[in-house]
Amino acid sequence: MKRRDFLKRAGAGMAVAAMPGLSLARTDTDARFVLVILRGAVDGLAMCAPYGDRNYAGLRGELALDGSSLGKLDGIFGLHPAFKTLHQSYEQREALVVHAVASPYRERSHFDGQDVLENGGANVGRLRDGWLNRALVPLGGSLGNETAIAMAQNTPLVLRGDASVTSWAPSQLPDTSDSTIDRLADLYADDEFFAIRLQQALKSQSIADSVDGMNEQRRRPNDAQFVRTMMSSTANFLKADDGPRIAVVEAGGWDTHANQGAATGQLANRFTALDAGLDELKRQLGDAWSNTVVAVVTEFGRTARVNGTRGTDHGTATAAVLVGGAINGGKVVSDWPGLRNGDLYEGRDLAATTDLRSVFKTILTEHLDVDAAYVEREVFPDSSSARALDGLILT
Repeated sequence: MKRRDFLKRAGAGMAVAAMPGLSLARTDTDARFVLVILRGAVDGLAMCAPYGDRNYAGLRGELALDGSSLGKLDGIFGLHPAFKTLHQSYEQREALVVHAVASPYRERSHFDGQDVLENGGANVGRLRDGWLNRALVPLGGSLGNETAIAMAQNTPLVLRGDASVTSWAPSQLPDTSDSTIDRLADLYADDEFFAIRLQQALKSQSIADSVDGMNEQRRRPNDAQFVRTMMSSTANFLKADDGPRIAVVEAGGWDTHANQGAATGQLANRFTALDAGLDELKRQLGDAWSNTVVAVVTEFGRTARVNGTRGTDHGTATAAVLVGGAINGGKVVSDWPGLRNGDLYEGRDLAATTDLRSVFKTILTEHLDVDAAYVEREVFPDSSSARALDGLILT
């Protein structure tokens, strides 16, 4: 049997056979964590609308959502109507929202905001590696035995650092021929690094090839199908017996300066795709969902008022979503600052009352069992004011 045929058969139905001397990961925990980064700055006032704030409708103008259309969470907040399955997860106590949340960054540059979000420091350029990579060190993992995977062409900053990680992304290129793979295997036979990486790439592709619709996605990619495919692929990696337990997924296109829309429109379409992707992740993870936490975050929020092109500009605080079988959900976590003019940050943005690092610290210590002292010292240095939050994770 040729190597490609072996790998394809091994990957079918996720009955992945381990290659000699290679496993994607072995960890001491069955806990799974998926970090979803929505790049472009998501409008948190649209994602989770504070319909019960008496200043909301007047402030938002044409972007205000009718309270009757929202997925009500409590007497103040409601999810955008596109989040139908996420709302079901909330009602099942498997999802919660952290509102008025932000990283320490207070300017409005995408590049700098993403840098602070991912490096875990208090300032731009403060750290050159990522907070999640630093958190991997006590979890173990090595070359060919990685604990975390980046579902991207390039490893994002949050996963860069001393700890070895792996990556995967769908390719638009034709499959490599068997003869080429054989020649590469011979070429790399005496080089441990490249030999392991080649075997790992082949095994990763065998896992990804088992995803329904993968070939269709390669032929005719679109935003909604891409999100579902990436989430389905993520699930296949995380539920493999020797697969990684941590994944980072990226989705761009959230910079809604013009024609943002309210209940319908471009932002609503992206919310619909995200909702379907999260539902696909849950469905594909199966039993592993019960021990999974998914954190959906963005670099900063958007202005509270609509701009002259019927959109929103770069802002400050936003909303983050936690979903998964390990979440103690069914609640909105927020020290709500209010939407009066005097309550807005610099007179234009939702004010931040919760540090996003507090959310990450909680996930690391209570879900992944990373030592709290290590988290404070190495993962999020200079963050003593950002304390872990109680009651987010089932214990």
